[in-house]
Amino acid sequence: MTIDLACGRIGVEVDVFDTVRLAAQYGFQSIEPSTREIARLSAARLEELKGLMKDHKIEFGASGLPIDFRRGDSAFREGLLEFPELVKGLQRAGITRMGTWLRPSHNELTYLENFKQHSRRLNQAAHICGDHGIRLGLEYVGTFTSRISSRYHFVHSLNETLELIDGIGRDNVGLVLDTWHWWQADETAEDLKGLTNKDIVAVDLNDAPTGREKREQRDNQRELPCSTGVIDISGFMQFLKKANYDGPCRAEPFNAPLRAMPPEKAVAATAAAVKTAFNKAA
Repeated sequence: MTIDLACGRIGVEVDVFDTVRLAAQYGFQSIEPSTREIARLSAARLEELKGLMKDHKIEFGASGLPIDFRRGDSAFREGLLEFPELVKGLQRAGITRMGTWLRPSHNELTYLENFKQHSRRLNQAAHICGDHGIRLGLEYVGTFTSRISSRYHFVHSLNETLELIDGIGRDNVGLVLDTWHWWQADETAEDLKGLTNKDIVAVDLNDAPTGREKREQRDNQRELPCSTGVIDISGFMQFLKKANYDGPCRAEPFNAPLRAMPPEKAVAATAAAVKTAFNKAA
């Protein structure tokens, strides 16, 4: 596992070079790359970046899928057209992981209609990823308030996501596991036991606010891992260790006070929280 710095997820807006410098300064081992930023670097700038990362012993974590597959056909087709060139750029950089999230409800599509659409569209995206040595991870959104925000429910649990992955039918598709959504889906470490390292592309670590019922929690109001103890980070991290997971673990708290901090303070606080979570795996 690597302690991964995902600047955008904590409200820090810097380019990839400064991300590497911050990662090195605060003890991170990998960084989340911006897909378009990396793919559009000139050959000279990419070599400069690789040299900087090598000097600081920093790896790439998982990038984001830059295709809008959740809305209409025209937006999806437009994204798919530019996608091959973007993943070529990621391949040149040595990036091997990419992730995205699944909306857990829909106003127009029934579960089955949505399942078929996701299977078809993500199959196409995964095929292009696979041609360039990239694994695609899918993150289910278990948040109860998000599940009920639209008319029809959709995938919002581990087992449903595994069914969708089977429906996609590509062997380079796996999971993005998030402690928040795992907790909101009423899952425990026992539910994770059948998974292996090859099933997991990336991991998000979060905790939940205190003083609020589980079913009243909001997706965009979270806490840094191990900061409140509401979520069982220990059981989750111990599972990852037993599974020999070898990918990035990043914080994604969507936390307003953290985002209001100066960049270095936000990165330092995040580093401390993720390192505390890693210690729970012992």
